[in-house]
Amino acid sequence: MRQIPVDTAGAIVMVAKSPQVKVRDRRTGEIATDTETGAKLMTVDVMFAANEEVEILSITVPEPGISGELAMGTPVALTGLIARPWENDFNGQKRHGIAFRAVAVTSLADASAGSKAA
Repeated sequence: MRQIPVDTAGAIVMVAKSPQVKVRDRRTGEIATDTETGAKLMTVDVMFAANEEVEILSITVPEPGISGELAMGTPVALTGLIARPWENDFNGQKRHGIAFRAVAVTSLADASAGSKAA
């Protein structure tokens, strides 16, 4: 499946919703895991502002890639962000969208606090 790298250099990114465990199957409660590492997957909703537009994106990230306190409003850096188009057929209805995944979501709050103290 095609993966499209997302340039975050000119964007302002803040946490909109704290990290949540990603559930693979809602009926069974099965937790989603990374197919390569086996790490538990998390979702972090972020406010992504670029080119005078703002969107809320739900980013999937392996649990070890989450660092720092990620409370609502915390500025973050997204490492290795990719977009992947998807499509499925559920009960005869075609659905489609874009899934976002990152290698890491890192709080920038500590970095900004450190620079203000200097």
